Amino acid sequence: MAEFMTGLKRSCYCGEVRLSDVGKKITVCGWCQRQRDLGQLIFIDLRDRTGILQLAFDESCDRDVFQKAFSVRAEYVLAAVGVVRERTSKNKEISTGDVELEVQELRIFSKSETPPFAIEENSNVKEDTRLKYRYLDLRRPDMQKKIIGRHRIVKVAHDYYDENGFVEIETPDLIKSTPEGARDYLVPSRMFPGNFFALPQSPQLYKQLLMLSGFDRYMQIARCFRDEDLRADRQPEFTQIDFEMSFVNQEDVMGIAEGFIEKVYREILGIKIPLPLRRMTWQEGMERFGSDKPDLRFGMELTDVSECLKDTEFKVFSGALKTGSVRGINLKGQAQALSRKEIDKLGEWVKSYGAKGLAWTRLAEKETSSFEKFLKAEEVEALRKKMDAQPGDVLFFVADPKNKVVFDTLGALRCELAHRFNLIDDSKPCLLWITDFPLFEYSEEEGRFMAMHHPFTMPNPQDLDRLESDPGSVRALAYDMVLNGNEVGGGSIRINDSELQRRMFKALGFTPEEAQRRFGFLIDAFRYGAPPHGGMAFGLDRLVMLMLNCDSIRDVIAFPKVASSAELMSEAPTEVDQKQLNELGIQVVKQK
Repeated sequence: MAEFMTGLKRSCYCGEVRLSDVGKKITVCGWCQRQRDLGQLIFIDLRDRTGILQLAFDESCDRDVFQKAFSVRAEYVLAAVGVVRERTSKNKEISTGDVELEVQELRIFSKSETPPFAIEENSNVKEDTRLKYRYLDLRRPDMQKKIIGRHRIVKVAHDYYDENGFVEIETPDLIKSTPEGARDYLVPSRMFPGNFFALPQSPQLYKQLLMLSGFDRYMQIARCFRDEDLRADRQPEFTQIDFEMSFVNQEDVMGIAEGFIEKVYREILGIKIPLPLRRMTWQEGMERFGSDKPDLRFGMELTDVSECLKDTEFKVFSGALKTGSVRGINLKGQAQALSRKEIDKLGEWVKSYGAKGLAWTRLAEKETSSFEKFLKAEEVEALRKKMDAQPGDVLFFVADPKNKVVFDTLGALRCELAHRFNLIDDSKPCLLWITDFPLFEYSEEEGRFMAMHHPFTMPNPQDLDRLESDPGSVRALAYDMVLNGNEVGGGSIRINDSELQRRMFKALGFTPEEAQRRFGFLIDAFRYGAPPHGGMAFGLDRLVMLMLNCDSIRDVIAFPKVASSAELMSEAPTEVDQKQLNELGIQVVKQK
């Protein structure tokens, strides 16, 4: 390595060499993709993060260099010095396919054992194996493109917010635990035995304090941590493009967010996003699509058929209608493609969303239904008319005393069917805003109302008189940006009035003492003049995943966790030495 540092200097990357470089002497470095021994001719494909360059060794080559090339195997780390020449047999599949390097000097910096999988694009190796050897997985060109794509998206974010007057300010990673939402990751304090820091679930409180501090436009590429159950698009540690603004209203914040999305799509993908984005209220999203992050790239909207069944004697429906509803979706023209066995499997699948089952009618050549025999003829006729039922359609219905169960189930079912039958229009990104969220949602587990976003969200001024009397009906000045059926960003206007914040805590069931204990530093700060302010955060990982058309959020994170929150490569988390535990005053209790 010392010889390399003093004797060689890379002059260009492999993927940069072109016909215009013919005759130039260059030095390139990288990994051996493959070596081909043709007897008196050896070729090595040298790979770095920009691409592949063919190295050629023939009878004109120094014998020692030729023998060294003969010994090279896949993933050896090399440096090659030589003259660029035009290839006689060109390769149109790579950017450097018109040229090759006639090697004069070859150095092997490091040999490699045979890797556990081939370092190539679109590998079909099991993900667990890829994650265990992530440093090898990241050598693959498609993975490097994704990580570099993420870098470029972050650069656009830095540039955009700087151009719009935002100041980038870091907030602490060791903070006070203020449990209200997801579970905190706790960090024990050695200096204060028995006390704990928490890792931030978001920079929420600190960015509000920055508004009180007079920094009227803040942004940060912020690391966040939530100890919660994982999914394909969720990690225990994740990154937000976070921003906050003072002396603004909801439209101002949404305008800044739209401007960023327009810029990042235009600069990264060359796609023009028309502004302003479409708006939809939370209520409309739930009633039409069963979701607060609706995917509008296909139809199959929910239809409320409760009125058609208001006098039904069928107990499954009549019981639901006492406090809830009956709603359905129409899978157009797929009656022959969807078998009875598959429908039964869907009936089991929907139970994971709280539904007790799935009612259906299949309008194939021979019509079949799981429930129509229990209805009157006029009810069946009204139901089919309401659903715009035609021969070849499959109708699905969910009935439940809780509308949330109906919405959640049908919202998930329409997406499942759309993916299964390739109904999604992927020709362009589908972006929209969801607004007018409920301020609160009732938690059966907690037995109280919880903040749907967080306790500092401003209620809609038109609903303030119902904050105590009917909290479930109060709307929030909150907004989410949805991309292709995924929430990619969300935020709100914040409370900046001490008295209103006190009322909010009371509505959430906090005593004044408890509110002071949890959020006292913010409450106290409000006493010294808080400007009207609001902001939002984009989920960077999810945004990158969707923009780069990846299947999993793990594909755009260099060293991700799996569903159990473990990291397979380093085998974290692990036990620690008893000495470390003693220093922290911690005793581990073994659980069954």
